[in-house]
Amino acid sequence: MRLTQCIGPALLSGAIASSFSASAVEVSKQELATLKAQISALQARLEQLENQSLSSTNEIKQPLSSDVDTTQSVDLVKQDKALESNTVEIATAEVENQDGITFGGAIRTNYSYTSYDDGNKNRGGDFDFDIFRINMSGEVGGITLNSEIRFFDYMTAVKYAYAGYQFSENWQVQAGITKVPFGNQAYNSQNYFFSTNYYLGLEDDFDLGVVFKRSIADNWQLDVGFFKNDELGGVDGYVDNRSDRYSYDIVGIRSEGDGIYDEPIEGLGEYNTLAGRFAYHFTTGEIKTEVGVSALQGGIHNGEKRAGDYQAWALHTSSQYRNWHLQFQHSQYDYDIGQADRLAVGAYSFYDSIAADAKSTTLNVAYDMAVDFGPVTDLQFYNNFGLVYDKSDDSENTMMNVLGMSVAAGGLFTYFDFVHAKNQPFIGGSAAGDSDETEQRFNINIGYYF
Repeated sequence: MRLTQCIGPALLSGAIASSFSASAVEVSKQELATLKAQISALQARLEQLENQSLSSTNEIKQPLSSDVDTTQSVDLVKQDKALESNTVEIATAEVENQDGITFGGAIRTNYSYTSYDDGNKNRGGDFDFDIFRINMSGEVGGITLNSEIRFFDYMTAVKYAYAGYQFSENWQVQAGITKVPFGNQAYNSQNYFFSTNYYLGLEDDFDLGVVFKRSIADNWQLDVGFFKNDELGGVDGYVDNRSDRYSYDIVGIRSEGDGIYDEPIEGLGEYNTLAGRFAYHFTTGEIKTEVGVSALQGGIHNGEKRAGDYQAWALHTSSQYRNWHLQFQHSQYDYDIGQADRLAVGAYSFYDSIAADAKSTTLNVAYDMAVDFGPVTDLQFYNNFGLVYDKSDDSENTMMNVLGMSVAAGGLFTYFDFVHAKNQPFIGGSAAGDSDETEQRFNINIGYYF
């Protein structure tokens, strides 16, 4: 939030100051329309900056091919409403509110040099197209609308698409493909690759349902959601490839003899999931802390009948002291599906496997630095560590440590990451792998936001 907090108010006050003199009493409809256009442009800029820096410049992460938008933030929705309200109030003109939709997006490219691909090393690494995405956000008739569609070389995926309504000062409802409330928010990581939880479906997961969100008031906030099924319609959704998705979800059972990366023969899907997240905020001196608990529970269907159920819970904390950030999270999940101890998951047009139940612990530290070096305005240095262990399939632990730096420069946002990992997807392994070897990946991800 730091870029938005530092730049957003200055941009807004500058626009208002340039549009109104101290002696202005009335504003014509044409002038008001011009002001609203300026506010709309500022909102788009604030959203871009929010994307770059929400939760300590935590945005654009994705294995090999993505980035993250946070326009679904309740705070940002309220901020947008405040902007429009202030515009009308300052103008002192009785003009009907004008609804509007803002479009934006991003183009990202990626360079990687890896220890696990001899061809990559012989070539001195590879530089590839990552993603082109389009975002839409705005308000029509009091209903907020937010969506994002992503275009890859190998698939097209909707990350989120939902409508929201602020029905009281502190409460908003969202319906559609929206974020499952679980764990540290907005992300449980700062780097491009997320944490190990992402590949288990426990970080930045989006499903089809409805969420009631309470903003921070009296030091506490609450999100409660009901999700009918995953974003592709569940086990029998009308799609030709159930792995063409942004979020990791289970898509089948691993039978004896199945390969780790095989398409599952017996399909499975989540349904009727209830999820909740409670967080309490407090300040001690200069230290701001959030302590929270999350839990979810739902059913598993095989297309004909209920095949089992699943649940997960997490304890999480996030603290900030001046420019320092510290996150901790402990999570456990359990898929109770007969005798199955390994399941198939899908994302990015790719199948992988996870243990039916396991534990996960993550620890992240980051430091923000504001700079004035040409177009470069902000740096963030971070180290993110994650471990998945006590797996039901008796596979080896999954470990990932990411040491890196992100750079904000105008519309550009870049990650420089050095990843050290074992049995980690996109770092030469699988979450169900049995390797004792650690692998390395040096990664540069460059994105332009518009």
